[in-house]
Amino acid sequence: MHHFEEELTCSICYSIFEDPRVLPCSHTFCRNCLESVLQLSSNFSIWRPLRLPLKCPNCRSIVEIPPSGTESLPINFALKAIIEKYQQEDHPDVATCSEHYRQPLNVYCLLDRKLVCGHCLTIGKHHGHPIDDLQSAYMKEKETPGKLLEQLTDEHWTNVCLFIEKLEEQKSHCENIVQEDKKAVLQYFKKLNDTLEHKKQAFLAALDEVNESSLCLNYCTRLFFLVFI
Repeated sequence: MHHFEEELTCSICYSIFEDPRVLPCSHTFCRNCLESVLQLSSNFSIWRPLRLPLKCPNCRSIVEIPPSGTESLPINFALKAIIEKYQQEDHPDVATCSEHYRQPLNVYCLLDRKLVCGHCLTIGKHHGHPIDDLQSAYMKEKETPGKLLEQLTDEHWTNVCLFIEKLEEQKSHCENIVQEDKKAVLQYFKKLNDTLEHKKQAFLAALDEVNESSLCLNYCTRLFFLVFI
């Protein structure tokens, strides 16, 4: 990610700042991110003090938040103006998230093996997934093919070749079975067709005989009437 974009990115949610608020230690975070951190801290306290202690996620120093909460923290207007101007401009060289408007793809999700934005990690479907920074993820992925090749020793490569050869034999065997079944099906239907054709011819011959017998009977009947009546 470009260095300028890093300056506009919250170190908690890895997204472009939304409603940036400044802590007493001068570090800036999204107000919603501070609310989440504050809520997490208060869950471990059995009483609510007049001023809420908060450990800065950046410098780890303890700062105090007024009782009214993060809403009372000062807004980083200068940073907010820069972000608004930045978001109004087109940045074709910057890859942005398709699900979250103008959020840069600046984090690598180790579980799904893809680039995501900060909102994907905090409110999206990648929430809770293990992540890595882009540089570290790039170096690891770059080294992966070399490590795989190193693992392919002569013994492993021989095993791989034997496995491929076995798969080819199984493939050939399956193809032969399919061809034999195909021949059996063709022979069955040919035999069935011959049987049906034979029965058809037998029925037609029987009908012809009945037809001839009927004509002969009609002729005899007419001859009888002509002779004796």
